Amino acid sequence: MRRILSSLLTLLAVTQIQAQQQRAPKLVIFITVDQLRGDYIEYFRHTFGERGFNRLMAEGAVCHNVRFGFTNLNQASTLATLFTGTYPSTHGITGLKTYSFETAKETSQLYDPDYLGNFTRDHYSPKRLQAATIGDELKILSGGRSEVYAIAPDAEAAILSAGHAANGAFWIDNYNGRWATTTYYKGVPWYVEKYNNSNESLPARLGTRVWQPALPADKYDALPCLSGTTAFQYTFKANTAGCYPDLKTSPFGNEEVNRLFLHFLEYGALGTRPTPDFVALTFYAGNYRGIRYSGNTREIQDLYHRLDKELERLIDAVEKKVGLANTLFVLTSTGHFESEEIRPDDARSAGGEFNTKRCLTLLNMYLMAIYGQKSWVTGYYDNQIYLNHKAIEEAKIDLAEIQARAATFLQEFSGVERVTTDMALRSGMWNEDVADLSRGTYRTGRGDLLLALNPGWVVVHDDNAKDNPKVIRSQAVPTPVIFFGSGIKPQHIYREVKAVEIAPTVTHIMRIRSPNACKEYPLPEIR
Repeated sequence: MRRILSSLLTLLAVTQIQAQQQRAPKLVIFITVDQLRGDYIEYFRHTFGERGFNRLMAEGAVCHNVRFGFTNLNQASTLATLFTGTYPSTHGITGLKTYSFETAKETSQLYDPDYLGNFTRDHYSPKRLQAATIGDELKILSGGRSEVYAIAPDAEAAILSAGHAANGAFWIDNYNGRWATTTYYKGVPWYVEKYNNSNESLPARLGTRVWQPALPADKYDALPCLSGTTAFQYTFKANTAGCYPDLKTSPFGNEEVNRLFLHFLEYGALGTRPTPDFVALTFYAGNYRGIRYSGNTREIQDLYHRLDKELERLIDAVEKKVGLANTLFVLTSTGHFESEEIRPDDARSAGGEFNTKRCLTLLNMYLMAIYGQKSWVTGYYDNQIYLNHKAIEEAKIDLAEIQARAATFLQEFSGVERVTTDMALRSGMWNEDVADLSRGTYRTGRGDLLLALNPGWVVVHDDNAKDNPKVIRSQAVPTPVIFFGSGIKPQHIYREVKAVEIAPTVTHIMRIRSPNACKEYPLPEIR
């Protein structure tokens, strides 16, 4: 009897300990660093402090190999995937912009004229996002008691990480430099309004923002073949075109995101409610927009060094205010890296030029030879060709037939690796080779023909225009995800992890259901 009683008491004690370990965090901070590279973290670690990246790597659960599993990675499509746990083919966000051939204009995928802006002239809403986010599920489950916010340099990043039901999403306006939002979200916290109208605001401090090296010159030794000058210096003037977009891609953009978050931490009572609070932060770790040369730069190492300091400041503040045991940190990347490649005139390399204008002209001539003298091709955008559906319907031509003929013709072009038709994707007539392509597009607004070009080929859009050519590259960008705090055990996981597994892992730790379009299970290693 005593043995049975002793066993029961032991079991009860273990159960209580497990229950304490499995308690949901009071605050979740989901940090996405746009274009963060795992290899750059490794290269630059010798200049980092002990309480930023190094602390996360030492005390967190680090997954070193995140794969997004779809083509055409960009800030918008990857952020939507991270927070919904599903692919663009389901959540509907394939890029930052969409193009109208009728107006010949690009607009944000989140443009919505039904909503005005606060501290901005722009009109945005998350209505184009076709799936729920982590924050949406938390708001529903908590009956609205949890606070959900997103802070980012740009509108798309803020809104996509906030979702539909959030309390607010805030970004730096490109024209006035203040923290902006949309009237889709109800109200602006008093401390944000006060900040925008105070001497602390970015416009009030802009004249003091000078970006110079933060390290001695001999410390910028992590990358070979450095471009640019040893002692760079960038200033930001309010009356200069592109001032605030430039600043957002400097270390000061990350600093501004952190400054506003610390106001939320101080005045927003984060982590003090009976239900968890959720904050999504977006930082930046790509190339500086103001750089007019390509290659490895001191600026990128300096940006990582300063980002490490911001992470240290953030973690220290949260640890002091809320406590690490009560907070879950998640840090990951958007899984891509943008760089302008300028090749020397005498440099030889594999590849060539793929001229989109000539491609469209030849394709239209080919279709005219078959179907008659009409304009069968509408245009080219984002590696997709759009046909003239009105002309096709009037001529009573089968859409699948004309798409297939066009694809066969385009497949013979130099530099074209593969052509897939919209009808083939809709009917499910595709194999594993084009699975990534299918997952990365959305049925509404998709082109008739989707092109995959060979690596090394340069995309140009006009015979005489060679500014900012896009060079096709297929290499993977090392992408980590780190879970830290709230009972997370330190470990390193080197197997491939799906990006769509991150959201259900976060919701599992929070003890709430996964976003409604998420079909994946939580990572078994993260418990």
